[in-house]
Amino acid sequence: MTINSSRLLGRFLRYVQIDTTAADGSSSYPSSPGQLVLGKLLAEELREMGLKDVEHDSHGLVWATVPATVSNPMSVVAFNAHLDTSPETTGKNVHPHVVKNYQGGDIVLGTGAPAKRVGVPSGFTSSGSQNPEPGAPPGSLNPLTIRVADNPELKQLVGKTLVTTDGTTLLGADDKAGVAVIMELAHTLLEHPQIPHGPIRILFTCDEEIGHGIDHVDLKKLGATVCYTLDGSGAGEIDTETFSADMAIATIRGVNIHPSIAKGRMVNALRAAAVFLDLLPKDRLCPEATDGRDGFLHPFTIEGGVAEVKIKILLRDFVTANLAAHAEALKKAAQQAQEKLPGCSIDLKITKQYRNMGEGLVKEPRAVAYAQEAHRRLRREAKLTIIRGGTDGSQLTERGLPTPNLSTGEHNPHSPLEFTCLEELTAATEHLVQLVQVWAEKT
Repeated sequence: MTINSSRLLGRFLRYVQIDTTAADGSSSYPSSPGQLVLGKLLAEELREMGLKDVEHDSHGLVWATVPATVSNPMSVVAFNAHLDTSPETTGKNVHPHVVKNYQGGDIVLGTGAPAKRVGVPSGFTSSGSQNPEPGAPPGSLNPLTIRVADNPELKQLVGKTLVTTDGTTLLGADDKAGVAVIMELAHTLLEHPQIPHGPIRILFTCDEEIGHGIDHVDLKKLGATVCYTLDGSGAGEIDTETFSADMAIATIRGVNIHPSIAKGRMVNALRAAAVFLDLLPKDRLCPEATDGRDGFLHPFTIEGGVAEVKIKILLRDFVTANLAAHAEALKKAAQQAQEKLPGCSIDLKITKQYRNMGEGLVKEPRAVAYAQEAHRRLRREAKLTIIRGGTDGSQLTERGLPTPNLSTGEHNPHSPLEFTCLEELTAATEHLVQLVQVWAEKT
């Protein structure tokens, strides 16, 4: 049985061109209309495959079941991916470029040479060239470049088929790679009823990128023993831990008055914000200075004026107990800033976001063990890894459904330098086909 890679590529290219950028602060759910558009398309495609139990619900979530091919009762395995893409880089007007038989070296993004359509569905851009030619349009005079020096994994992808952006948007492989893999899994299982497996539940969620992926997920309705998110990088990785996460909102208040009469009376909240931020660690406990299992404080948005400023700050650590220490560091900086700029006030509101999924996975060791066994059956080495971030699986695991995260060929997510590899997408689909068989055999 061979995965239909051409069909898989077509799916991926189709999905990434639908703008599903999440909108933080939106009062609607999902936060952007494109998520409903993609969800509707996926539900239609699942029905066209022949699935009867398909639902696109009022919250934009897509539910489906691939029926078991064996009669004896067994565990229900669920697969999840999210429809939205990160608001950090626009996902509007995505123009994917396909680089077939990648020859190595840096990949220069942009309009470049005229597109060549090499086995790519109509309406999609395929570039057979990795570098723009002389005389390219103005938009490509200073193109972005995916550099081997920054992406050493490219050395292992020579001869493969890569999909990149045109340098103006993200690609959306996070998480439309996962969506495409799950859809291809369903199609493959339906085409090959001789493959033994139990009931397979499919769940596509919305607004994962802004922390609301499972707000409307009913675990009883899902009815799964175990779940796997398809939202990982590279190939062959099984993510067994995520950060534990809180978010702080610092509200800094000053005193506003016309600058012509401000002497001795104005207290500028913007200046207080600058003092507060300057007091946070710069050589440690920040994303720019940490890696591995180190946690951090990360101010990521600021808005306001003289009278009031709001700053959002991420608190992250693999050890949940350390989040309290990070919160104390924020409180200390706030106190010092108020002392340095009398008259200002800084209020901190800290809310819980998600917790390290590793804390819950220990309660169901089969979730990881069977994923490793599926790789072994494919004669591949599984790598147990950690995520310096979170997934829907973090919250699903905390709520009692063990949910490791699996590779889908994502590279440089949330960036116009994002790319994915078709062979890694195919390998991810092959892994899922083996995984459902492992669960069928052992349960």
